[in-house]
Amino acid sequence: MLLTIDVGNTNISMGIYKGDELGPRWRVSTDHDRMPDEYGLQILGLLEHGGLDPGSLTGVCMASVVPPVSGKITQASQEYLDQTPLVVDAGVKTGVRILYETPRSVGADRIVDAAAVQALYGGPACVVDFGTGTTFDAISRAGDYLGGAIAPGISIAADALFQRAAKLPRVDLSHPPAVIGKNTPHAMQSGLIFGYVGLVEGMVTRFRKELGPEMKVIATGGLTGVIARETKVIDVVAPWLTLDGLRIIWEMNK
Repeated sequence: MLLTIDVGNTNISMGIYKGDELGPRWRVSTDHDRMPDEYGLQILGLLEHGGLDPGSLTGVCMASVVPPVSGKITQASQEYLDQTPLVVDAGVKTGVRILYETPRSVGADRIVDAAAVQALYGGPACVVDFGTGTTFDAISRAGDYLGGAIAPGISIAADALFQRAAKLPRVDLSHPPAVIGKNTPHAMQSGLIFGYVGLVEGMVTRFRKELGPEMKVIATGGLTGVIARETKVIDVVAPWLTLDGLRIIWEMNK
């Protein structure tokens, strides 16, 4: 039984694999102030809620873009689960060649996603990750990570409108009744939801010009559902893609 952990700036995704099957999975808030003991107790609580015995774990595999938090989770895993995580970093086999000017600057989650796409879907592909940022990653036919694009995430955009415009309220990221909003909240929802649909469709068109007409589009991340249902350019919705990649990388490094 493998525990996979993806530490992002906003959320931490966790999931349990038995073989190649993903079982219970969770998303919790990333909290920089939480102590290792608190993370340990939280993980134990999630396992208990899922009816799982922590003693049955055979390993922990983690990717992180928040080093201080990953250090705390590593300590928690050692003390509460008796497991030292395999942390995806330099020196870990991923099966992905990184054709980027500064390979070490690529987020571990983006490489893990590339490993999952290479194994599960094949290239060429564009991975759209709806998280703190909205990222677009290009995977070649051979499974190489070519690079990508980074835009502000939809939640960041919504927060910026609320914080920087005195008369604009905070709104839920939900589907408005129409594109033309008849009140301020609906107008903001239209701009956020359909504006990001336009962003995705435009970027996918541009990526396809460089990667070729056979390019697949795979969407992942915690906010995938908000946008994916509004566009036809997404071929595969895989909200737990990073966890799949962690399982694949774990198997490569056993």
